[in-house]
Amino acid sequence: MKQKQMAILMTMTISIFLCMLDTTVMNIALPAIQTGLHTDLDTLQWALNVYTIAFAAFTIPLGRIADQFGRNKVYFAGLILFLLGLLTSASSSTVAILIIGRALQSIGAAIVFPASMTIGINSVQLNKRNTAVLILGITQGLAAAFGPTIGGLLTQFCGWRGIFYINVPLVLLAAIMCVALLPMKNENIVKAKLDISGMCLVILLLFSLTLALVKASAWGWTSGKILSLFAGFVIALILFIWRESMASDPMIRLHLFKYRHFTGAVVMTVLSGILFVGVMVLMPSFFTKIQGHTELEAALMITPASIMVFLLSPVSGLLLKKMGARQLIALGIVLLGLGYVGLSVMNPRIYWQFAISCILIGTGYGIIIGPITVLSAGDFTGELLTASQSVTGVFRQIGTVLAVAIFVSALSTNLATAKAQVWSAARNEVKKLSVIQTRQKHIMMTNKSLANRTKAAEFLWKWLINKKIHGDILKISLEYAARNWYDTSKNGVRSVINF
Repeated sequence: MKQKQMAILMTMTISIFLCMLDTTVMNIALPAIQTGLHTDLDTLQWALNVYTIAFAAFTIPLGRIADQFGRNKVYFAGLILFLLGLLTSASSSTVAILIIGRALQSIGAAIVFPASMTIGINSVQLNKRNTAVLILGITQGLAAAFGPTIGGLLTQFCGWRGIFYINVPLVLLAAIMCVALLPMKNENIVKAKLDISGMCLVILLLFSLTLALVKASAWGWTSGKILSLFAGFVIALILFIWRESMASDPMIRLHLFKYRHFTGAVVMTVLSGILFVGVMVLMPSFFTKIQGHTELEAALMITPASIMVFLLSPVSGLLLKKMGARQLIALGIVLLGLGYVGLSVMNPRIYWQFAISCILIGTGYGIIIGPITVLSAGDFTGELLTASQSVTGVFRQIGTVLAVAIFVSALSTNLATAKAQVWSAARNEVKKLSVIQTRQKHIMMTNKSLANRTKAAEFLWKWLINKKIHGDILKISLEYAARNWYDTSKNGVRSVINF
């Protein structure tokens, strides 16, 4: 490659890294943000969801706008919008402002991502195209993989606002290189109409599905609200497919799915995204909220997966020429499956057991991301290339949305069950204590006031010792509840993995 081509490709790599990093970097910082903004986790979760939903919904229409007005100019505008979103998020004083900032980021990312893929691929000669596609695809995987680790390090040493401020210099660098390297005048443009109806239907179906998955444990899977949301999702999906088959300029070109390599790449993008992002979201929450680790410790504990993605992604590019994309993807899925089998039988208190599963999952995902990107690009050129990369980006975000919604919802459900079991066990055991009624009542009120904290049993244990309660009473006290808490929370994690 020529120096200018390499410089353009590296600029696009920086942009794609920023877009994909922000899909996972916030996950591990949620407890710190929750404390800093004095909000609850259910509300805060929408700061995650608004990014992935808006990213998925607007990627294709904004990619079409870039084709109509000039990719380079629109790409630069997207960087500026992404920067405004970063600064708004970093300086937010309420969760509402944070969600607005994340929404601005997502719209900027929806502009930057498809434009970066198309500009980067078109910047090189045809015989170097697979190399460019691999570099851009590997960057996406690395950004998603290292997001939680980077988020944990920044949260520990710079505070949660650091996860946004750290991106500002990179955005400015990408903007400067864009102005220096890319022509802003006399760009090739494509005349096409925007599919507003399709865009609205995508937003509706993604929002309905995400809200249903997130709120199912709180509202009940068979409640009228949840069933209505699932019905809305199905209706919106049917209408969307009908609309796209009839539109002259559809949001998603359905004939892309006639190409087997593209359809396979899309399916594997969603599946691998759910399996990888799910663990990167679930386990940091488990380590911080249940086992009491700091954000930094939790980030380091999941780093083996990120390291394997980092090491295996370049290797997958070399193996692609020898083994073929389908064989590599099959191997990656098998490794991901073995990692989940390990998670389902591990003891969460024995770290090496988790580390082995983490390595298997990181290895599987690292092997997959390169071939998936190559298959999705295929031999497409021009507008079809833009459409293929936009659609792949949409489905990648759908995988992330589903991972966050499914795994966080399942974890919250199992933890709520575990806490209820601990409270019930404690109540039954305290009733058996040979102490006066007023002391029993005091014990129960102390436990209930701390029912939402993982340290409740330990606190009550210390309270009993300080009150010099001993012997049989101490033996049947909340030590039982403490053991029950561990067992149920451990089983809860296993249930999430099995789910």
